[in-house]
Amino acid sequence: MKNNRLKPNHEIKRTNENNLRNYYTITLEVGLILALLIMTLLVRVNFTTDSEEEIFVQEQEVVEMEEIVQTKQQETVPPPPRPPVPVAVPNTEIIEDVNINIDAEIDFSSQMDMPPPPPQEEKAAEEEAEDFFVLVEEMPELIGGLQALQKEVKYPERALRANIEGRVYVQFIVNERGEVENPKVIRSIGGGCDEEALRVVKLAKFKPGLQRGRPVRVQYNLPVIFMIRS
Repeated sequence: MKNNRLKPNHEIKRTNENNLRNYYTITLEVGLILALLIMTLLVRVNFTTDSEEEIFVQEQEVVEMEEIVQTKQQETVPPPPRPPVPVAVPNTEIIEDVNINIDAEIDFSSQMDMPPPPPQEEKAAEEEAEDFFVLVEEMPELIGGLQALQKEVKYPERALRANIEGRVYVQFIVNERGEVENPKVIRSIGGGCDEEALRVVKLAKFKPGLQRGRPVRVQYNLPVIFMIRS
């Protein structure tokens, strides 16, 4: 019996089917040739299409600045009013003829009757009413101040019961001696406050107003305050 385990089998290497080393170089060269042929075909083939690619360019909008002309509204004069339409009135009245004596003689030498002159009292009252100043160089000054005058106010009972508050404005004339003349209420609140304000104003004493260094009559307004204190 032969023992073949320690002997190499040299016949296997010599067969063409089992030895692939002889075909390695040929296979490599054939592969390279095929790759070059494929690359050459790919380079020569024209893959471009006949239709040209259209490039769309978006136009930029042009903004035009228009100058605004300031308009001036013309004021039109309104048309004159239409004249009234005459209305026909039935003529039922009979107008009597009046005879005017044009031949009457006029005596221009005779003295004509003149209207009587205005009474002296009215003229004096008008002159006295206008004999004062509204604004002078140095206005009258209340002696003691308004606070001292307010202490003389006695709240009327009717105003207290009706809960009436406010200011009473009194207008009067400060004469050359600083005295109050012709006081009158120009703003009233009622409830007996007007009468009390007149009474208090008559007690006031003023330093007279001066115009060019001379004491004159001046019109003056004074508020009298009525306030209920709890």
